[in-house]
Amino acid sequence: MSNRRPHVLIAGAGIGGLSVALALLQRGFEVDVYEQAPRLEEVGAGVQLSPNGTRALQALGVLEALERLSCTAEGKEVRHWKTGETWKLFDLGAEAIERYGFPYLTVWRPDLLETLAAAVECEKPDAIHLGSRCTGFTRAGEQVSLLLDGGREVVGDALVGADGVHSQIRRELFGAEEPKFSGMIAWRGVIPMAALPRHMARMVGTNWVGPGGHVVHYPLHRGELMNFVGIVERSDWRVESWSARGSAAECAADFTGWHEDVHRLIANAPTLFKWAMMVREPMERWSVGPATLLGDACHPTLPMLAQGAVMAIEDGLILARCVERWPDDVATALARYERARAQRTRAIVLGSAENARRFHNPALADPEGAKEYLDREWSRASITRRYEWLFTYDVLGAEV
Repeated sequence: MSNRRPHVLIAGAGIGGLSVALALLQRGFEVDVYEQAPRLEEVGAGVQLSPNGTRALQALGVLEALERLSCTAEGKEVRHWKTGETWKLFDLGAEAIERYGFPYLTVWRPDLLETLAAAVECEKPDAIHLGSRCTGFTRAGEQVSLLLDGGREVVGDALVGADGVHSQIRRELFGAEEPKFSGMIAWRGVIPMAALPRHMARMVGTNWVGPGGHVVHYPLHRGELMNFVGIVERSDWRVESWSARGSAAECAADFTGWHEDVHRLIANAPTLFKWAMMVREPMERWSVGPATLLGDACHPTLPMLAQGAVMAIEDGLILARCVERWPDDVATALARYERARAQRTRAIVLGSAENARRFHNPALADPEGAKEYLDREWSRASITRRYEWLFTYDVLGAEV
């Protein structure tokens, strides 16, 4: 390999897989991405991209294109589940740019995926191979053979498993794992902004907090859509799938007694999906020789810090930087990538679990206890302590 640049195979064309593909292509590496879906499409849901994530997208050269499709939320607020009393948290617009140098965007996942895919195809038009389900891989010396459905096989110098929470590559590397049920289920839907009353159709990120549940909603797709996620403590649904449909009646029953604005969101969602939220312990290892994992394949997280998509994008750039630094030694490059990312991603996974308890605290049951609790937990000092270390991360300046 000393006379050529390594050929990197990527399993999965989600946000993480396309981010690492783009970062590697921009650095002159040969890359092929294998995706099981027959079309490159993403579920219609939202993601929040904090300044550390938009900084990474700027480094990939796609931030400007994505901003045209997305929303810069004017601010973030917490509301009491029953009374609707509001606590203003922080400015996500001008203040985010002034403080961190980059915006805080709320983004429709299909827009993000389409932007990344277009950039990858601009670098290499035939890089993404659809209808190519990965069934496993083998090693032959310093190379890897990725096995595809139908008996096909492709050979490369490195393999990145970016194939999500149910990763086949992770299973091949480390065996099957048994996630634990978190005791929570999540509801999601995307609502036409025009269907909401004027006082709700705002460019603001809102987090309703209450005993045993919380609701998050924020604008998407140039302000044309509102993302809705409702998380509630329940033990009778344990299907970890983003495509299982539920009814508005069932969702509304999960939020009985909550403010009428929450129920307006539920009633106006054209389709609602539900999934069980599972917990996985942070992995001790991601990489074995020329094979590694990325994104949800190695550090799936609860969504309470809104860093899942951002972590995958950061992973992609750090991995590409490591391969660029050690192009003649893939195993060392991947080991250094893992070392550079393990502590940060572990802290995010654990911090997200801690936030779940914060959002669902019993102190929120009555307005008096809630005011004292929220004044303490969402004070400026508390917010800075929880988020500053996330938002200031520089994916190009981090040590590798």
